[in-house]
Amino acid sequence: MAESMKGLHRTHRCTEVSSQNIGETVTVMGWVQKRRNLGGMIFIDLRDRSGILQLVFDENDCGEAAFEKAGTLRSEFVIAVTGKVEKRSGATNSNLVTGDIEVRALAIRILSQSETPPFPIEDGIATREDLRLKYRYLDLRRPELQKNLMLRSKVATLSRQFMAKEGFLEIETPMLGKSTPEGARDYLVPSRVHPGTFYALPQSPQLFKQLLMVSGYDRYFQIARCFRDEDLRADRQPDFTQMDMELSFVDEEDIMDINERLLQYLFKEILNVDIELPIPRMPWQEAMDRFGSDKPDIRFGMELKDVSSVVKDCGFSVFTNALEAGGSVRGINVEGQGNMPRKKIDALIDMAKGMGAKGLAYICVGCGENGAHKSSFAKFMTPEEMEALVAALDGKEGDLLLFAADKNSLVYNVLGSLRLEMGNRLGLMKKDDFKFLWVTEFPQFEYSEEEDRFVAMHHPFTMPMEEDLDKLESDQGSVRARAYDIVLNGNEIGGGSIRIHQDDIQAKMFRALGFTDEQAQEQFGFLLNAFKYGVPPHGGLAYGLDRLAMIMAGADSIRDVIAFPKAKDASDLMMEAPAEVEPKQLEELHIACVPEEE
Repeated sequence: MAESMKGLHRTHRCTEVSSQNIGETVTVMGWVQKRRNLGGMIFIDLRDRSGILQLVFDENDCGEAAFEKAGTLRSEFVIAVTGKVEKRSGATNSNLVTGDIEVRALAIRILSQSETPPFPIEDGIATREDLRLKYRYLDLRRPELQKNLMLRSKVATLSRQFMAKEGFLEIETPMLGKSTPEGARDYLVPSRVHPGTFYALPQSPQLFKQLLMVSGYDRYFQIARCFRDEDLRADRQPDFTQMDMELSFVDEEDIMDINERLLQYLFKEILNVDIELPIPRMPWQEAMDRFGSDKPDIRFGMELKDVSSVVKDCGFSVFTNALEAGGSVRGINVEGQGNMPRKKIDALIDMAKGMGAKGLAYICVGCGENGAHKSSFAKFMTPEEMEALVAALDGKEGDLLLFAADKNSLVYNVLGSLRLEMGNRLGLMKKDDFKFLWVTEFPQFEYSEEEDRFVAMHHPFTMPMEEDLDKLESDQGSVRARAYDIVLNGNEIGGGSIRIHQDDIQAKMFRALGFTDEQAQEQFGFLLNAFKYGVPPHGGLAYGLDRLAMIMAGADSIRDVIAFPKAKDASDLMMEAPAEVEPKQLEELHIACVPEEE
């Protein structure tokens, strides 16, 4: 039977009790982690969000009724215990903060009883993730998740403090806005008051924060909830959190300076890690050429090398055909892996094919008979051509050289992904090795095969580099943007740009994206109208708070740093959402759900 807390006051969390409290009477409250009944004495491990504290029940101290009550305790019962702090009678436990003390119980109340949980409330469990998400309120009791969420909270709190000192104002922007055609799909919210019309939940506060710059607020900051109805990916959430900022009268250097100092502050305060400034920078094209990725992991080498000039006249048609079609031939050197079993090499080839490649060529340097090279294409090459290819990748005996030949975008994707796969297998990606990088000079546009037109790589409000402005409508593929991403260990943790603040350039940008002037006015008229009234030069950046917290916590998924995440199919297994609603609700919204025809 659950008891009342009336008259009791918790004096300490579990790990707030220390050897300094020896001799004091304290009252602690929490969940029973474990009970050990040794006959004359009962030991209870009490758990709260701070950690574990050992309680000792001795009938001579607490009385018969309290001792019997302690004997009924099971895991996850919620209890309140008053007792005296003593030096631990048995061996100390160096794994616990409170390992040198215990509380000798004088009184106990059972505040709530518990059924047996569907999985153990402890770290390192192998429970299926769908079960953990269904019972998320139990999963969140586990110390590793509590530690993650406390770290995330600290990131948010310290960021707010830092930004306030830098002169930023925290301003909330609306959740209900207007759907725009660029970017990911919007989540739509029907309006009851305006039948047949819809709000959109924000993919980011982008337009509102630019309008705040027009309004003269100079430096804006917000920890903002954002929503994107994107195709399913393993580590993406339909609702997520951005740490968002915008600044007026600045250039890239100003924005990078503030953010470098913010990151240095967060990592020192939270992890006691020193981040050396300035953070290195790399143009987008160089990142693609060297790492096959616009978010390169620079914790290890294994860089891509362009060997097109070495093989342009060789007899291997896979290479020469790719070059004739305007593509390239590139390779990576997986050092010391030349003796990898053929079955594992075939698995790498299958991985490449899964990304759209026709195959994957390889050389095992000096791993054949009498020191010869083992290769999938040696019969098409002269010995001199093979040696030149090995030399181009600095190959030495025992190395595994992997080559891809196709259009550049596919070659980058295949070799960039294989590089990460092999880096992970070889243990080259240490979680406590934090390597930051600014990636700059992104393309302004990327070509969409699906839409058969150029689309904005970031968004339509990004300022092109001034020397490329004359190419906006004539040579879109070569226009570079004043855009920058902050990358950490192969993850884009934030991105931003200098914005367009001149109405004539913004109009050109819309035309370059295929908008007529009328369409631009219809979709973004409020912004274009605002630009008629004096706009300061401005720019900004937004972090993915979930991703940043994940890396700082050493977690494997953003779901491990979000209190109530969705599953991989964007459903909420605990709340059983999304769900159908009452027909009356749909009627009020003037919505009809029509079944699909078979």
